[in-house]
Amino acid sequence: MKTIPTLFLGSLLAATSVYAAEDKIVEHNSFMDHGDGHLMDMDGAMVMGQNKDTLAPGCDKVSEDVEITVHAGHKYAKDYPGTMFGFSEHEWKVKPCTRLTVHFINEDHIRHQWMMHGLPKFLYDKGMFHLEVTGPAKVSGTLILPVEDRTYLVHCDIAQHMEKGMKGQLIVGKGGTPFPSIPGLTDLAIPDDYGPAFVPTPAPAPPITDKSVPPTATAAQNPPAQPTSGGFILGVILGAFGTPFAISTYRRRFQGMSAGEVLNSLGHTGLGLIDRLLGFIAALAKGGK
Repeated sequence: MKTIPTLFLGSLLAATSVYAAEDKIVEHNSFMDHGDGHLMDMDGAMVMGQNKDTLAPGCDKVSEDVEITVHAGHKYAKDYPGTMFGFSEHEWKVKPCTRLTVHFINEDHIRHQWMMHGLPKFLYDKGMFHLEVTGPAKVSGTLILPVEDRTYLVHCDIAQHMEKGMKGQLIVGKGGTPFPSIPGLTDLAIPDDYGPAFVPTPAPAPPITDKSVPPTATAAQNPPAQPTSGGFILGVILGAFGTPFAISTYRRRFQGMSAGEVLNSLGHTGLGLIDRLLGFIAALAKGGK
């Protein structure tokens, strides 16, 4: 009987040790260099835009070396209602021409990124610096910032992670225009609204003056006056003067013909008009393309 509690206790200790091992942060530092600052390893960690030596135009030297550590995970969203993921900090400030090393620690059991946009594309491919790893794990990368005072967007680009809270900004020098919707720092671009739903009040119906006659019947009895157009007048004039001329012309043309010959001639004339109409439509369609 003592065997069962002993086995249960052993299983519990084994499960606890496995869970603790799963939560251990794995550090990725054995990368393959694929060129243009793109580093990867066989376990899925990645660095894009690695640059430790090349200065941006306007920088005579590295102004200072700075290291920051950024944690990412679900637990960092608890202080910001409406979010699901978060960074341990959402804003960082450095001097122009700083050589910045970012240590990115993903504490979740899913993939996260620390991605920065807006860098010069001639120095950083795609204009960005990018750290990415599946957690729990740590990945580090280095870049040298440009000389301009500017605010750069930092976020996780995995679908819906930025919208759910993983958004920040890196301020270089005096910075520039701040980004909206950064948790705890800037106002939401689209504020949350938890108030009562707005129900529009229907407009009152117009009063009916004569109850014996429905409004539709009144409108039918008094249709709105239609203005006489110039096209209508031109059609009347052409019909009045053109009809006698057409009758005279066709009388001379069909004089001496039998009824069958007249019908045959009219058929050929009609087919010719149809051919011309189809050719005109085809030309319009070709011109539209």
